[in-house]
Formats: sequence, structure tokens, C-alpha cells
Amino acid sequence: MESKQLINEAKKIREKAYVPYSKFPVGAALVTEDGTLYTGCNIENAAYPVTCCAERVAIFKAVSDGHDHFKELAVVADTKRPVPPCGSCRQVMSEFFQSDVKIHTTNLHGDTKTFTMEEILPFSFSSADLSEEEA
Repeated sequence: MESKQLINEAKKIREKAYVPYSKFPVGAALVTEDGTLYTGCNIENAAYPVTCCAERVAIFKAVSDGHDHFKELAVVADTKRPVPPCGSCRQVMSEFFQSDVKIHTTNLHGDTKTFTMEEILPFSFSSADLSEEEA
């Protein structure tokens, strides 16, 4: 799937965001290694800490369907610069994305910046850090 098509899927799902509090809809589209597309939008809650971002919704949908190898992700919002994923989303991405997975950040003006997982969250905490063996 081309990045432009992936970004368009993220824009479409953004329209389904549930954002009565922030009024800040975000959409994400994720492609698995086998080419399956998953989309997600942010879903808010009056108890703000239980809100779930678009990126995590897409990833969790894919993982719940048995996918754990991903190719690329696009995220879009109505921002001045390409919308960056929050820290929680970056940590979840680092759990499931290899270091070379592409992450396209964009906005409704067409500004796009693409990163690899390693670039967007270098030196991330991972399952290797939970090892009981000493390094």
C-alpha cells in the first residue's frame, strides 16, 4: 500500500473519532506485514486517563486479530505541523514495531514527515530490559 493511500485511510477514520471533550479528532491507519489494513480513531472518556489514542486503537485491533508484524503506520490530525504520536503511543509502537517500521505523521494540510520506529523513539524500554540475566 502506498503511503498516500494509507494517509487517506487515516483521514477517513479520523471522521469517526469520539472527541466530545478535546474536539481533537485523530485517525491512524496501520498495515501488517501481510498487507492487512487496520484503522483507529481516538476515543475519549470523561475520565481522561482512560482515553485511547488512534494509534493504539489501530494497533490493539490488529493484535487482537492475531497480527504482530507491521509494515507502516500513518497518523493524521488537524495540526499546524505533522502530528506527532504521544509518548504512550510511541511506547506501544515500540512493543510491536521493528526498528525499521515506517511511521508517517501528517496533517490535513498535506504536510508529512516520515520516521522509522528507531528515529521516533530511540533507546526505548523493551522486553529485553525485563530480562533477569545481567548484561
